[in-house]
Amino acid sequence: MKTEKGYIHVYTGDGKGKTTASLGLALRAVGAGKAVFFAQFVKGKAYAEVKAIQQHIPGITIRQYGRDCFIHKTPEEADIRLAVQGLQEAATALSSGHYGLVVLDEACIALHYHLFSIEDLLAILDKKHPATEVVITGRYAPPALLEKADLVTEMKNIKHYWDKGVQARPGIEY
Repeated sequence: MKTEKGYIHVYTGDGKGKTTASLGLALRAVGAGKAVFFAQFVKGKAYAEVKAIQQHIPGITIRQYGRDCFIHKTPEEADIRLAVQGLQEAATALSSGHYGLVVLDEACIALHYHLFSIEDLLAILDKKHPATEVVITGRYAPPALLEKADLVTEMKNIKHYWDKGVQARPGIEY
């Protein structure tokens, strides 16, 4: 039997929708009978998508590798420890052959804050199972990752109600 090729996607840019797009692809993959590993870096809160997946979508394994606060300046040791743990668990998921799709949500943000290195990320991508599709999201995708990717989508902010003072809303932004 021929093994299906899994491609590397990057969803980046300053616009809204990177995580949402990856969740849509995860839902599509589960509908096609694929197991999904969804790793969220720098996120530790019980966002609505985490609750929905845990309560209603058994084909998606979701893990968070962040604290319940945002990194504003310099990450703390706990931030680095959680991100490195997440990268190790993602490496196992990527190479196992069990998952049809692995999402590394906000991995580009983890790179931006130096929670792990681009070399470490590229190394786990090199060891992924040939049939495993992978999505990496977050602003500030580095050039080396863009070069490695098979598909790159940039979400561009044209207009956002946040600029008019509208705060994040449950079920829409979180």
